[in-house]
Amino acid sequence: MSIFLGKEIRNLDSIYIETDKSRSVLICGKRGSGKSYTMGNIIEDLVEDHKQLVIVIDPMGIFHTMVLPNIEQARVLREWGFNPRGYSVKILVAGDPLNNYAFGEQRILELMETRGVKFDSLKINPSDLSADAWCDFFDQDINQPSGIALFRAIQNLTRQKNRLFFLKDIISSIELDGRTADRTKEALLNRLTWAESLNIFATSYYEMLEIFEPACINIVDLHALDPGHFNLRNLVTCVVAQQIFRERTKARAMEELNIPTSIPRTWLAIDEAHQFAPASKNTLSKEWLIRYVKEGRQPGVSLIVSTQQPSALDPEILSQCDLILCHKVTTTQDIVSINNLSADYMGQELRTYIRKLGRIGEAVMVDDDKEKVQMLSIRPRRSRHGGGEK
Repeated sequence: MSIFLGKEIRNLDSIYIETDKSRSVLICGKRGSGKSYTMGNIIEDLVEDHKQLVIVIDPMGIFHTMVLPNIEQARVLREWGFNPRGYSVKILVAGDPLNNYAFGEQRILELMETRGVKFDSLKINPSDLSADAWCDFFDQDINQPSGIALFRAIQNLTRQKNRLFFLKDIISSIELDGRTADRTKEALLNRLTWAESLNIFATSYYEMLEIFEPACINIVDLHALDPGHFNLRNLVTCVVAQQIFRERTKARAMEELNIPTSIPRTWLAIDEAHQFAPASKNTLSKEWLIRYVKEGRQPGVSLIVSTQQPSALDPEILSQCDLILCHKVTTTQDIVSINNLSADYMGQELRTYIRKLGRIGEAVMVDDDKEKVQMLSIRPRRSRHGGGEK
């Protein structure tokens, strides 16, 4: 399948990218340069291919507008040979949509549903997190008493329960741990009680991938969750990425034996990706996102990362992206970071191309598969863009 991205600036040739195999895509540019708009363009065409699953990690709460047609640019769309249209949108919210999306305002959900947006609750199986991940989530040092106790509890439950346990089991394991001081137990139990109150952890086994729909933009909306370090946003992103990768790995093995599978090839698109895989520190989701770009070709998973700070995104992810769409960047750090991705076939450094960008919506495209660099104007969106200034 080919996606029409736009037209070359000089000769107006149509520019396409191939999506019939796994890709790792970087979209970058300073605020207001068009990066989220470009990611929406790719999502629009991907969702039209009913053979692929499209999941968007949305920390800003802006992609729900894709349910609406882009009436504002109807004339421009017609000039490009398109018509405005909206897409099927499903918003997945960690826990209760009323509290963790609408901030307790029922009217918000009702208005969104009248637009055609569907909602569903996303839950996390506690047993899907490793002992290390639980310690990271609670910011516990595994060399200190509380970290040791938590790590031991998760490891014991993993052995005893065959990787199927819940918060009540973790609480019980810590309460019965005779090697842990009461004060340490109390501190851990307070954290686990807080985790229960979030209402994002499943109390019976939960098949996460069953809530995602093909021919639909599945948006994991995180804008109402705490954006702090080792936070809920990273926790949700970590588990979503992990589940997709693991299930597609199984599905790929079945496909090679001509056994039918219900898990299609999957595209995971992450806006503001530097929040989830930063260059300067570890997060819960970083390891899985690096694995995505390094190993995604075999299981048939693709990744799109969008960022306004490429220098803040982990360099392993930057270096593994085989398709770059770079809008205008101006800070020295970001220019240096992107320029480091220059390749021999370009003829000149990437920063030279970036300096030639003029208007909003123009980008430099570097396609490693074709070993080609082009300057293009991104096509107009069919659906409404939600990331502009109000």
